[in-house]
Amino acid sequence: MSPTEDNPEVLQVHRNRRFWPVPLGFELARLTGPRYALRCLLFHDVANELSEFTNGLGVTMAVRAFEALIRFVSRYYTAITLLDYLDFRASGKFPPRPVILTFDDAYASVALNAAPILKKYGVPAVFFVTASLVGNEELGLDNLLCYVANKLGFDTVRVVARQFSSAGTEFASLEQIFDDLLPALSREQVREFRTALSDAVGISTRELAQKARLYVNPEQLRALAESGFEIGNHTFSHVFCRTLTTNDFQQEIDVNKTKLEAITGLRVRAFSVPYGSPADLTSEVAENLRRSGHELVFLARDRSNSPDTDLFRLNRINMHSGTDRDFFAEIELLPRLRSLADILLGRSYKGGNGLRN
Repeated sequence: MSPTEDNPEVLQVHRNRRFWPVPLGFELARLTGPRYALRCLLFHDVANELSEFTNGLGVTMAVRAFEALIRFVSRYYTAITLLDYLDFRASGKFPPRPVILTFDDAYASVALNAAPILKKYGVPAVFFVTASLVGNEELGLDNLLCYVANKLGFDTVRVVARQFSSAGTEFASLEQIFDDLLPALSREQVREFRTALSDAVGISTRELAQKARLYVNPEQLRALAESGFEIGNHTFSHVFCRTLTTNDFQQEIDVNKTKLEAITGLRVRAFSVPYGSPADLTSEVAENLRRSGHELVFLARDRSNSPDTDLFRLNRINMHSGTDRDFFAEIELLPRLRSLADILLGRSYKGGNGLRN
């Protein structure tokens, strides 16, 4: 029996190599799109089991799959920090295939499951946090929607959503709720929508949050920062930023930044746009971010970043489970091809909001 037959994981790696020419694949990838100066990978929840609060959102990656991806990254890329990137950009000298790992929201699984793996492979990362969730004081709207759909069925969500649709739309999926309904609601309407969902379940969202224990507590967040994770701003209540008014900026952006800095004792320099769409990075939002001391802003467009990509429009790639060949395609090939298509078609990609951002 050969060594690979003894180890299914090693056998799978060997099978991948039959289809993926390493390192020739990286040389060939350069021909498929614009110069690629920075890869930014996006994760959310790293857990082996889906809960009634996450099943249906598409945000969870199994622990073993996550480690396989980090092993791939540590072997073929140069994982860097935000400060590294700013320094490299200023000098114009980048290391081979630089990559930044990011996590959105505030899932405790990052502290419990992802951080130990990142430490094992020496890979830094940025954790973008919604402060209202820290300590499980509140339940995120995404998780509330998921819980209601799983507990009572999507028809309950549909009935509630219909009350808030000016067009009387009959929603067919959670994705349609995120893409079509929520971006059109004001912060006040979103609060009313949350209340209606909570009433349908018959329990407060805070009680649900305490039950779920989905999110980091202050001690875990502080430990992440002390371990070398950079902590970033992700708004106070995970809102669609396109709906924010001047009066909202302080609560959603400034207060969130201040709370995170108070917990960690470290400066917050970066912002991740909830749901990742360029439509949510309005000129007013960008101006407030600059004024409040943010230096980098991340979207989630599954595109590549060139040396000239705006620091306030850095693209990230939503990562999925898979083999090394899948990772290579997701990180190297597809973002280049999408960016090339945008250039050739002269378009500015907007894209849907999706559920993974």
